[in-house]
Amino acid sequence: MTAPALLPLSGRRIPPLNLGPPSFPHHRATLRLSEKFILLLILSAFITLCFGAFFFLPDSSKHKRFDLGLEDVLIPHVNANKGARDPGGFLIHGPDEPRHREEEERLRNKIRADHEKALEEAKEKLKKSREEIRAEIQTEKNKVVQDIKMKEKKPLPPVPIPKLSGINGGDPEDNDIRMKREKIKEMMKHAWDNYRTYGWGHNELRPIAKKGHSTNIFGSSQMGATIVDALDTLYIMGLHDEFRDGQKWIKESLDFSVNSEVSVFEVNIRFIGGLLAAYYLSGEEIFKIKAVQLAEKLLPAFNTPTGIPWAMVNLKSGVGRNWGWASAGSSILAEFGTLHMEFVHLSYLTGDPVYYKKVMHIRKLLQKMDRPNGLYPNYLNPRTGRWGQYHTSVGGLGDSFYEYLLKAWLMSDKTDIEARNMYDDAIEAIEKHLIKKSRGGLTFIGEWKNGHLEKKMGHLACFAGGMFALGADGSRNKAGHYLELGAEIARTCHESYDRTALKLGPESFKFDGAVEAVAVRQAEKYYILRPEVIETYWYLWRFTHDPRYRQWGWEAALAIEKYCRVSGGFSGVKDVYSSTPAHDDVQQSFFLAETLKYLYLLFSGDDLLPLDHWVFNTEAHPLPVLHLANTTLSGNPAVR
Repeated sequence: MTAPALLPLSGRRIPPLNLGPPSFPHHRATLRLSEKFILLLILSAFITLCFGAFFFLPDSSKHKRFDLGLEDVLIPHVNANKGARDPGGFLIHGPDEPRHREEEERLRNKIRADHEKALEEAKEKLKKSREEIRAEIQTEKNKVVQDIKMKEKKPLPPVPIPKLSGINGGDPEDNDIRMKREKIKEMMKHAWDNYRTYGWGHNELRPIAKKGHSTNIFGSSQMGATIVDALDTLYIMGLHDEFRDGQKWIKESLDFSVNSEVSVFEVNIRFIGGLLAAYYLSGEEIFKIKAVQLAEKLLPAFNTPTGIPWAMVNLKSGVGRNWGWASAGSSILAEFGTLHMEFVHLSYLTGDPVYYKKVMHIRKLLQKMDRPNGLYPNYLNPRTGRWGQYHTSVGGLGDSFYEYLLKAWLMSDKTDIEARNMYDDAIEAIEKHLIKKSRGGLTFIGEWKNGHLEKKMGHLACFAGGMFALGADGSRNKAGHYLELGAEIARTCHESYDRTALKLGPESFKFDGAVEAVAVRQAEKYYILRPEVIETYWYLWRFTHDPRYRQWGWEAALAIEKYCRVSGGFSGVKDVYSSTPAHDDVQQSFFLAETLKYLYLLFSGDDLLPLDHWVFNTEAHPLPVLHLANTTLSGNPAVR
């Protein structure tokens, strides 16, 4: 029987199939070579290298200089018109032939000496017992580990935290609204307490089986994704004992030096975003330190011919690759396009521009590329820099790229005009080619595939209603239009909930003929605790204070409580059209990070995390606006 294909993992969240961990024997292979013989092989290779270097040195009668042709790249401070030496003492340029021969002879003598020293060391090693050799190897290992630990403990430069507003508060005056907010808080506590009891340290929880759960986006290691993802929600809700439990685990147990292949996108938005938000909210230094340690582990993913990162990277080896199902080995727009917010904050907090440069390089490359109909395809090959198949979506595979263009502008205190222009151009093309109205009057966002529009909208695309509302102010003289467009998307997505038996929305829904806002295929009828519809309700509530959004949000909260709550937490359901649904037995980390947070904010006052001071990343982790006085990043025109 063939294994099922892996589902896409990109965008705001496309669920992986739970194929279970690979089966490997839990034992070490018997050593077939003694440590002494292995050491001898290593020393022999070194001696051979020495002899090779000695016999194949360039002949001064044929070559005028020791030149590898890379000095201008590797040693840019060298003046090519003058004699100069590199840090190793070798002559780089210069016409003085006797001096060149002298340097060459010195190099030969050095190699001879190194060769003789290596032979002596080999003789000494071979006199030692197996136990002594083992002890020396262990000593060297310990030294390497200690060096790594010392590097990790290197203090980060002190950086002034931007002026923060609205970390606490938001108490509603209306008693009914206050009771609803308390109910959401109780749901959060139920989800967290059961994870604490049954899944602590695991990435997620199986609330029915009451044990830990993980997916391939986090690799094979227990990285406590739910802990990191939930921290800021706990803090905002005033659950400070639970917050301190999470902080303690992160300080003592969160380890990134594991041989594990992870999704760059998911780890960035959940882990780095979660750690940065926890740092800004609490001021606890450990969160900043851990965020920077993890970011360093992700940087090798950018080592591609184009600088477009791989989808996955091994945290230990730094080796990257793309998903096997992606078009012709392509990277995915929503993945490499959803790094900007976190990476700009990393550069701000560390003083190291490398993170900022990585994401700005991606932006510059995208600006140079042709876009069919002004649309960004979802696939881009990181080797060739060419688009893959022409598939455009504001749902999975594309969604959060557009969101981060807008939020880059907002996070820069509205000074990153380049990002705003890219967002406006993209939204105009999306509205022209992808946004349509059904026969029944519902506005939906389709997907462009193979030269035609597919009249299907995903739950993931429902975030766009909130995005349109958030971007209305500052648009090209169309503020009212985009606020209304956001409201229309919110209504359509509410209809997708209201037309099910459970009053919970399906994964995707169609607009074909008489079928509107309803899932057709069985594989599209599930609900996995997703936040996007509630996210849009919250943004529309903040900008309009129309009571319908609180009403719709409460309907969703009651449905989650009734159909998704189990004794061990909360679970997704497999069919929202069945009155007796089966559970999928997974409590997603984003349920605590996003769904419950947006519900809590929906029933809070506007003074809790005000939108002129905070910008939420795509995992709902709030990051502060970097006002002009607090940053010198080159995105600010005032600095340029």
